[in-house]
Amino acid sequence: MTTRGFVTLISLCLILAASAAAGAQGVQPYPDAFTDREVHPKTPMAPPPVNTVFQDPDFGALMVRVTDDNTNPKRLHSFFRNPGTETNAWSADGRKFFLVGEQRRTLAFGFDPSTMFISALPGAGTGGGFAIPLYPGPTFSFVDPDLMYGTLAGAPLTIASFRFSTGAITPLIDTTTCGMQPPLVAGRHVTSSDISISGDDNRIEINAGGNQFGNRTFVIVYDKKRGCRWYNTQTGQIGGSWGPTGQAVVPENFLINHAHISGSGQYVKISVVRKGYYVWDTTSLNVQPCYFHGRSLCSGYDSLGYDTEINAPGVTDEMNTFRRTLSDLTNITQLVNPLPLPHLWGMEKHFTWSAGHLNNNVPVCGSTYSPDGITEIKQPYDGEIFCIETDLNASTIWRFAHNRAVWDPEYYWSEPFGNVSLDGRFFMFSSSWDGQVGTNKDGDPRSDVWIVKLD
Repeated sequence: MTTRGFVTLISLCLILAASAAAGAQGVQPYPDAFTDREVHPKTPMAPPPVNTVFQDPDFGALMVRVTDDNTNPKRLHSFFRNPGTETNAWSADGRKFFLVGEQRRTLAFGFDPSTMFISALPGAGTGGGFAIPLYPGPTFSFVDPDLMYGTLAGAPLTIASFRFSTGAITPLIDTTTCGMQPPLVAGRHVTSSDISISGDDNRIEINAGGNQFGNRTFVIVYDKKRGCRWYNTQTGQIGGSWGPTGQAVVPENFLINHAHISGSGQYVKISVVRKGYYVWDTTSLNVQPCYFHGRSLCSGYDSLGYDTEINAPGVTDEMNTFRRTLSDLTNITQLVNPLPLPHLWGMEKHFTWSAGHLNNNVPVCGSTYSPDGITEIKQPYDGEIFCIETDLNASTIWRFAHNRAVWDPEYYWSEPFGNVSLDGRFFMFSSSWDGQVGTNKDGDPRSDVWIVKLD
């Protein structure tokens, strides 16, 4: 038995003994991962070269570096980052992924899951990245490994698909024709964002109506069989070619920060700057609020599953993570039970749960980072890549690697945002590798993209 396996076995026994009320251990998807609750100091390590598989020195997981400051030869020393935690950044077969460079340039790469080798896709330019010909912010299909969804580069209010094998871009719907009130009119300062899709690819969501996040007014859900449905968050009016029409059952009007559709296609979570979020049941006029007031359980970064949400609001302990149903936001289950003693503080968390769009019971994965830019490891889970059990059979936290990200408040994307593949085997994230990957030509900190194998 390996050291990792031995530690895993002992840790599982301790956790099960301490939380018998949680039931029997669920399916063990990561048999070689650490599940203890001990501090694992971070071994100093220089960033390895691109496309060289190496082992995390503290947890043993295999990793590979995807980018460096030469990946974009037209803009040397530029940074690269993860697309965002709610984006499906991996193809359905796990053999392609995409990332984002400077000026929101979206680049796709090939990937061999058996060797972790990163390759150039047909048509890729020098540096190996294939420029996706859609407006920034696309997402991979959940069912077709050859397909992506997004909006047109020259018409960001038109939802479209892109097929890698043929290079075909197919417009699906011009959302200005969806009958919104008042009408949505294309223009220089009218864009869209946050394209997201249901687990069966049948429903596609965007929000639109302003020039940037934080001031948009429309959530638009396009059903491939039934057409458009929309919600004007400023007037409260809901309409479209399917479902009931009328006023939303919520008293507030608000502007949209971000919005994403659940895997079932029934719910859209709509976040509002510094206020909280709302969940719209697209089959009805029902809109539930979840406010950031006092000791709110609604705060914290989150991720959507099939018909549930995962978040860690920073109540009681930093790893106190909740699963709630989108049909009833008061229906909450604590996933990490018992919580560590003494209770821990100091880390922020990001979650990614693409496979949750297909199955609420698969692990949710994430990364932690210091909001003060501290690189020292002082307590369990500091600066780590981890996954949490969600099937409610037990409360396992699987630990894989240190992410070595250093957050700088001046640069939002210095946080270690991640994306997990649909099979739950690979986690892609961005990191400055303890500040060792350098700066760009303006002296701003760089980040590169890395992949860790979850096993």
